[in-house]
Amino acid sequence: MFDWITGVIATLGYTGVAALTFLENLFPPIPSELVIPLAGFVAAKGELTLPLVIAAGSAGSLVGAALWYEIARRVGERRLRAWVKRHGKWITLGAAEVDRSQEWFKRHGNTAVLVGRLVPGVRTLVSVPAGFAGMRRAPFLAYSAVGTIAWTAALAYAGVILKSQFTLVGDYINMATNVLFAVLGVLLAYRYYKCWIVS
Repeated sequence: MFDWITGVIATLGYTGVAALTFLENLFPPIPSELVIPLAGFVAAKGELTLPLVIAAGSAGSLVGAALWYEIARRVGERRLRAWVKRHGKWITLGAAEVDRSQEWFKRHGNTAVLVGRLVPGVRTLVSVPAGFAGMRRAPFLAYSAVGTIAWTAALAYAGVILKSQFTLVGDYINMATNVLFAVLGVLLAYRYYKCWIVS
């Protein structure tokens, strides 16, 4: 994973950073916690500049968040619940998950979008209840942008700080990524077991 991400960034530059952060909003196993610090590493080596890394990473991530928001806004909660009832088991999604995301957004309102963009695992999901709730587009984008830029800047700067440990960090990231995928595989298998066997 480490070599692949750095290869994409080195080959495509800022476009690669934006593409990877966009994809991490659609496909969580490509986490920004890996992508952005690695882009910071590359910037620290002088191949990219830090401000443009932050801009590209934030833009890609924000486009991904906006995509989920627009889908949720157009699909609507009623149609989503009907879809989840028919097909949710295939992605281990049930009505309980929809309920939890809705309740969380209702409790925290617009602040949920800002804070949610700073929380791993919530960053993508927070766009969905915002779309369902009909949050106005301008505030959604504004709150999302502030949270996204802050998160991206922090991760990119962490990558710059760790530049002297580039190879060592790469080894640890590869090891951590393998462990993460193994854990995700076990959790996914358990969720499928609950959805298909228990329920």
